[in-house]
Amino acid sequence: MNVANQTSVTEFIFLGFSGVLYLRLALFVMFLTVYLLSLMGNTLIIFIVLMDSTLQTPMYIFLGNLSFLEIWYTTATVPKLLATCLSQVVTISVAGCITQYYFFFSLGATECILLAVMAYDRYLAICSPLRYAFLMSLQVCLRFSAGSWIGGFIVPVLPTILVSYLNFCGSQKINHFFCDSEPIFQLSCSDTFMVEALGYTCSSVVILSSFLLTMSSYGNIVVTIIRLSSREARKKTFSTCASHLTVVTIYYGTIIFAYVRPPAKHNFTMGKAVSVFYCVVTPLLNPLVYTLRNKDVKKAFRKVLERKRLFLTRHTQEV
Repeated sequence: MNVANQTSVTEFIFLGFSGVLYLRLALFVMFLTVYLLSLMGNTLIIFIVLMDSTLQTPMYIFLGNLSFLEIWYTTATVPKLLATCLSQVVTISVAGCITQYYFFFSLGATECILLAVMAYDRYLAICSPLRYAFLMSLQVCLRFSAGSWIGGFIVPVLPTILVSYLNFCGSQKINHFFCDSEPIFQLSCSDTFMVEALGYTCSSVVILSSFLLTMSSYGNIVVTIIRLSSREARKKTFSTCASHLTVVTIYYGTIIFAYVRPPAKHNFTMGKAVSVFYCVVTPLLNPLVYTLRNKDVKKAFRKVLERKRLFLTRHTQEV
């Protein structure tokens, strides 16, 4: 295509979820509720881990990292999603779109790596309990946490640089609620083969390698659980990692469907629906499954509430 004869695009328009006004308002209320619950739930987990010294162990440090990540991961996309439900014209500059593209994929890659690290932590705790304190010391835990963030933010750098060199002309409408890779490529009048191939390779390597490492850890955990002689011991041991496995299954199931596939004609309606799961639903599942199924977190939460109640009581008496 002759780029010189095309009008350069300076901003994009999100189409979001089309439909009649009352349907979009219903979606707005639903997405806003889930978003606020996700922010509150993940913030609460971070607060509890910071306030209770008994939870400052590798398992809960990783959980705090995951909660912090989920806050930013969902915030990278959901505000624009909410805006598209209220207005039919929601714009974003090309530079803003590329920035959103980078942070969305950086946080997504970080989550994949972090989930694999958390699975490895559970593998060591269950399969090598006597060596766990040595193999997963606080120093090692902090290195794994830092490595997850650094690795996640390095992976999309080159694809993002290539995207920034693309020319956009013609249609301004992104058939999505955020700057995902495929809708952006659809609007480019440049040759996108290189950036598509690189993006597909990076996403496939990160997603599949972290998924296989996670499943390998859980495979060994299952074998160890089966070998336990006591039924009660098997039940108790499995319950410690069941919540993590729930989040992993839903998250990887949706992102593998979305990003680990050869280039093909894409159903954007289906893509947007799937995106809701890993952009909106999964960040809420994290605090739900970890707090509702975890006795330590619930106990720590009650301790924090009791301390708060005692503080308020003493303050009232002094006044």
